[in-house]
Amino acid sequence: MILYFSATGNTKFIAEELARRLDDTALDLRGKIRDHEYSPVRSEKPFVICSPVYVCEPPRFLIEYLRRTPLVGNQDAYFVFTSGGYSGISAFLARRLAQKKHLRYRGSADFKMPRNYLISTHYPPLEKDEIEVRIRECAAKLPETADMIRRGETLRSRHIWLWEKLVTLPFTPVWVRLRQGTKDFSVTDACISCGKCECGCPLRVIRIENGRPVWQSRSCAHCMACIQNCPVGAIEYGKLTQGKERYRFEKYRYALSGGKPAPAPQESKS
Repeated sequence: MILYFSATGNTKFIAEELARRLDDTALDLRGKIRDHEYSPVRSEKPFVICSPVYVCEPPRFLIEYLRRTPLVGNQDAYFVFTSGGYSGISAFLARRLAQKKHLRYRGSADFKMPRNYLISTHYPPLEKDEIEVRIRECAAKLPETADMIRRGETLRSRHIWLWEKLVTLPFTPVWVRLRQGTKDFSVTDACISCGKCECGCPLRVIRIENGRPVWQSRSCAHCMACIQNCPVGAIEYGKLTQGKERYRFEKYRYALSGGKPAPAPQESKS
């Protein structure tokens, strides 16, 4: 069973491709996380847990869901991480989680996907060519990863240095508490009241009131699902997102076949 959470499609792509190559099922955990639904998940094949990386580790809400949910049947657990280039201490936390759940940790694999974190001046959006290259490189890496899982081999996890743990473990909670606020989220008049942001939020932070999204909590995971998936680009985060192109994996799926993006629809003239 392939278990995954994905905000903008990167992890979904990896999970579904692994499921296809392993003749397995990919289970999107977003709904279960939103509903706090912790019923047992059974798999006769190894569990492959696919996760994005937020602040050098897997999303805390995903770890909490996995911690509380019984994984029954096969006791092998592989982990696959998608990040903008650095997976931090994700493998260390994955191993620790597997041990606590009495699963056999079978290593992890890292996939360097296009960045989707818009609300930072430190990580500028990638150029189109770089996005395409990253997607093609990840697609080329998928067969080897799937074959290793199929053969029951241990994935070669990136070595995590002690200093990474010493820095990340105390730093991340502080960052989440102080920097992952919601007060700077806003919506422009372009909003069409579709409700996609509310449905896509894994933590139910967003509620539609009078046809507009309202952020109900002071903090969120900053997963970028609301901003990146808004069909009209109506959601902003202060001035940090203004003028930046939104990223969704599906916009660049053409790169897998070496094609070109579909032309933007032309406005009709009366």
